[in-house]
Amino acid sequence: MTTKKQMNCRSKLRGTRVKPILKNNQKMNKTEAAYAQLLELRKRAGEIVEYRFEPFRLILANNTSYTPDFLVVFEDHFEIHEVKGFWRDDARVKIKVAARTFPWFQFIAIQYKKKQWHYESFNP
Repeated sequence: MTTKKQMNCRSKLRGTRVKPILKNNQKMNKTEAAYAQLLELRKRAGEIVEYRFEPFRLILANNTSYTPDFLVVFEDHFEIHEVKGFWRDDARVKIKVAARTFPWFQFIAIQYKKKQWHYESFNP
């Protein structure tokens, strides 16, 4: 049975925008911020355990590193989500190298096109 207090909380959440908390002066672009809102909703729904924006840097080679946009934590695995408005050649190469170098993560690229999120997996 739903209480009056629970109904009031639900009605207050409708139509509100979720703003992720950033640390260390991190800044998201508009596409990353929109995707963070989607991740926050998935977290609240229990689909994911947690997510973090730019949580770490992966070293790919001498003087070459890759900072993933999001680490997404599931009950049984981790995913690296890279959010792009459009792809540059060097970014696509980096995520492919990262997927081969760190096979214990699942690497997924996300683009927002034609009012839909499109997903592409980069694992071998």
